[in-house]
Amino acid sequence: MADKKEKMKMLLTIASVAAISIFLTAHLFSRRRRKQRRSEIRCYLHCEPKSQLNFKRVLADNSYSPFNHFNRQSGSVKEKPLTLTHPYEAEITALMEDPQLQFSKIAVDDFDMKMGDSYVWVESELQLSQLARVLSEQTVFAVDTEQHSLRSFLGFTALIQISTEMEDYLVDVIALHDSMGILRPVFADPNICKVFHGADGDIVWLQRDFHIYVVNLFDTAKVCEVLSKPQKSLAYLLETYCGVAKNKLLQREDWRQRPLSDEMVQYARTDAHYLLYIANCLFAELKQQDCEYSSCPDDKFNFVLEASRRSNMICLQLYAKEIDGFPGESAAFSILSRQLNGQGAAAISGETKVRDLVRRLCAWRDLMARVHDESTRYILSDYAIVALSEKVPTTQVDIYGTIIQADLNIDSSNLSSSLPSPSPVVCSHWIDVHELIQDKLGNLDKLFPMVIQNCLGPNGSCPLSVFNYALLMNSSLKLETRLNTKQNGFKNPKHVAKKASRQLFIQKFSCKSPVYHNCRIYANDGRLLCYCDRRKLEWYLRRDLAKLVDDDPPAIMLLFEPKGRPEDEDNDFYIQSKKNICVGCGEGNHYLRYRVIPSCYRIHFPEHLKSHRSHDIVLLCVDCHEVAHAAAEKYKKQIAGEFGIPLYVRKVVDSTQAPIVSGSSESTNFADSGVSPLQLRTAAKALLRHGPEMPPSRRDELTQIVMRYYGGREISNEDLERALVVGMSPHERRRLEKKKGLSLKQSTRIPPVKEQESNDATRILSTTLDPSKVDRPDASDITADVSNSTKVDTSKEALGTKDDLDFCMVTDTDHTNNSPACSDFRVAAACNDMKSHSSEISETKSVSAVNPGDKSESSIPKEIVDSSCARYDGNIPFKHNSKLSLLGHGPHGKQVVDHILNESGEEGIRQFCQRWRHVFVEAVHPRFLPAGWDVMHRI
Repeated sequence: MADKKEKMKMLLTIASVAAISIFLTAHLFSRRRRKQRRSEIRCYLHCEPKSQLNFKRVLADNSYSPFNHFNRQSGSVKEKPLTLTHPYEAEITALMEDPQLQFSKIAVDDFDMKMGDSYVWVESELQLSQLARVLSEQTVFAVDTEQHSLRSFLGFTALIQISTEMEDYLVDVIALHDSMGILRPVFADPNICKVFHGADGDIVWLQRDFHIYVVNLFDTAKVCEVLSKPQKSLAYLLETYCGVAKNKLLQREDWRQRPLSDEMVQYARTDAHYLLYIANCLFAELKQQDCEYSSCPDDKFNFVLEASRRSNMICLQLYAKEIDGFPGESAAFSILSRQLNGQGAAAISGETKVRDLVRRLCAWRDLMARVHDESTRYILSDYAIVALSEKVPTTQVDIYGTIIQADLNIDSSNLSSSLPSPSPVVCSHWIDVHELIQDKLGNLDKLFPMVIQNCLGPNGSCPLSVFNYALLMNSSLKLETRLNTKQNGFKNPKHVAKKASRQLFIQKFSCKSPVYHNCRIYANDGRLLCYCDRRKLEWYLRRDLAKLVDDDPPAIMLLFEPKGRPEDEDNDFYIQSKKNICVGCGEGNHYLRYRVIPSCYRIHFPEHLKSHRSHDIVLLCVDCHEVAHAAAEKYKKQIAGEFGIPLYVRKVVDSTQAPIVSGSSESTNFADSGVSPLQLRTAAKALLRHGPEMPPSRRDELTQIVMRYYGGREISNEDLERALVVGMSPHERRRLEKKKGLSLKQSTRIPPVKEQESNDATRILSTTLDPSKVDRPDASDITADVSNSTKVDTSKEALGTKDDLDFCMVTDTDHTNNSPACSDFRVAAACNDMKSHSSEISETKSVSAVNPGDKSESSIPKEIVDSSCARYDGNIPFKHNSKLSLLGHGPHGKQVVDHILNESGEEGIRQFCQRWRHVFVEAVHPRFLPAGWDVMHRI
């Protein structure tokens, strides 16, 4: 019996050992089979070599390390500079002050408008050296580049087109990639002008690929901005100056292919060949403008200098890699906020698994793009990532089917729709996708080393290249890339560009001469009346109204009894000298005028509360100005909520097409009627400029916006032209006409209003006055809230000039007194924000019965004061000032001021001003305010 038990124990032991052995053997066999299957799947790159893989060296690889710029001091591209500054910053900055532009006059008869067949194809190092010698002898040459980004992670330059007055050159950058440094000295020579069009991308691409830095740039797109051209595209310039049409579709061609087709050669040559002639024409226009304005001593704007400044500002840009905190982090955030929100994010956002899978797939896509040097859109589309995250397919067939179906939903106009689906990368590494979906890879931090070893390790399936080798060297992935820049002593390139932009802003907009001259005016009894500027003194002296009593600083004594004296108002602010420094920080090298009370409110104050009043106009440096402006914009929103008056006009509608608004017509639905003035103008502008080239869906969307303004009827080009100027002030319209190249007095482009249409108007539909819904342009409950029928007042006094007849005011004909406090303002007034108004600082208050004229530093221009804008108390017609705009905060400011005057009178205006002064003081904490300046100052 004992022997049987022993035998049973032995058998059980043997069976257990056998079972464990079988399990371990099966597990090891399964792992070996997976590895074998993975190794059997060869990467598609073994069969599909790419042109960039022949590059022997690249300056910007696909690793997570920052880009190393050229070290000019050591003359080496290998040694890192201690700080990230532009190698040629000194030369570029000097050119911004002293342009070196030497254009020779090219006659139309001498220029080859037809562009012959002769050009030079540069594909050898010897030819490249010869080209460098030719360019070094030029004073100006034109440049353009063609990029390829679809089959590359960072993108690379595939072709450079260079044109001189004598010859066109096409440089095969793919064949000469490792030798392009030969052109570096020519592009950096400040004595040679390089003509580009829209050089923002070209500048950083040349740095990225060849360490070529452009110095002395003439950007024709920036020149178009300075000359206020209606468009600044190269296609527009080619058609306007050369009569040449350009097929922009060729820009999307694969510029890696060799040889280039005849059409691609023609397209590439066109970009640079005509650019020199266009630049000569534009330069001549700049000089002509300078000559025309040279007779105006007060206008110190130099067109040539400004064009050079804007162009060379682009040269100060520095290329930098966009590195996420974790692979694919920004892409995942974009998908979760854009794609999923459009499909009902309320239900999806709570599913943690979906969000995690989106992040894993984005991280995998980013890594595979770096390894294979492909763009992320080529590997896996955003639509496919969303579909995989939602459906979670479990088999290879299901994974492929899900990706194909998602890509089919992409708009056919999108380039991605022509890509292979699924991509060769997914087909070669579908097991990774399957394991990601099934969450078999564990922690996401392990993804990077696993992918790198599987692809680039000793038994990896993918070939090594100059683009991915650095990834293998750092396969541990310490994701502290956001700190790498600071740790290596580099400055953020964006900060460098921002600093340069700030300097340009200061040069352009800061006061060019002292604001306060501290000249004195004395009464005829010798008492000091005020401080003022030199022009006011000269005005009195020329008219023999005063005599000079001191020279340094100048002072005069009036020869008549002034109208008032400072002590009459118990305020000594106007009899104090003032320093030309920022009142916030004391900066004295530059300063701008800042209005403590925003112009959108102050412009509507009663005349005697604003004329000759400079207490609330101070000097601020750029930095303090930015702080004060941000605080003011924030407080405007608070004012809007407090008064229930939105900051912007929400909707306007053409009264000739809109249904009659009646308090009794409850069935009338305005949800689909009207559109915001700014949205209307933007849609009309886009349709006029790019309508034929737009995708049909986008064109229909913008057309519907304009149709809502016209009551839903079909629209014509004439309707678009009219919609473009709806809500504009005459000044804005004249500026638009000037931009189109038309006369400032009479437009031939904007159709005139017919006489029989003089009673037509733009009806302004107000929004809800619920403060909780203020500043919500997308609110679904924005509806018409006009309590009574409206009609148009087209009287001469209301309409102003004949130029103002394109849009008229809305008059409330039967307003009751029983409405709520704010209902008086349901029909929004058309008044301008006037935030860009350039009226000068007043240093004095009215001291004389004689007005010194419009040139006085203290005078308020008459065109911004409209006496017809009477207080609207609900009992008289509300009149629209035809000189003001619907596009800014003007309607809001008008309604707020009228409401305060109705409720509290002028005392309410004084308290309103005190509130704004508190906002200014709390935001800026000014330490250098003039003596006498006081928050409680009474006007």
